[in-house]
Amino acid sequence: MRFRLPEQILRLVNARNELKAHYSGVDLRFTFDGNLVGDLGEAVAADLFGLKLTGRSNEGIDGHARDGRSVQVKASGTRRGAPFRLVETCADHLLFFHFEYDQCVGEVIYNGPEEPVRQTLPASWVGQRSVGTATFRRLDKLVSEDARLPMLLQDK
Repeated sequence: MRFRLPEQILRLVNARNELKAHYSGVDLRFTFDGNLVGDLGEAVAADLFGLKLTGRSNEGIDGHARDGRSVQVKASGTRRGAPFRLVETCADHLLFFHFEYDQCVGEVIYNGPEEPVRQTLPASWVGQRSVGTATFRRLDKLVSEDARLPMLLQDK
């Protein structure tokens, strides 16, 4: 499901797009990555799904849904997927967004329980492991409507 990015984020993305256009002759991409992308994902999740964000103090849980479920938010500006770390506390639910910065839109790739996604990862590892976008899309098709978080805004 595609959606238009919130106005506050659009201003940041538009500034990035202006930089990208200005430096197009030298192929600078000004890619959003790292903490900024994660923060954008959490902000979008709060706006679209009414999450109450927890801040940085809760490893593995980014917020709580209106029905009380704990939620982990993942976001990417690439088509590669999202990284995971081994954490002691896993969320009840997972949202994974893909942002198309050039078009100023985002897409909900996965909206469902976190456990099926975690089951695609090894039992243990060091550092980070990624789950690919194709895996998220495949698993999202298996999520029943009543298991999804409902969107507050449905601007496609």
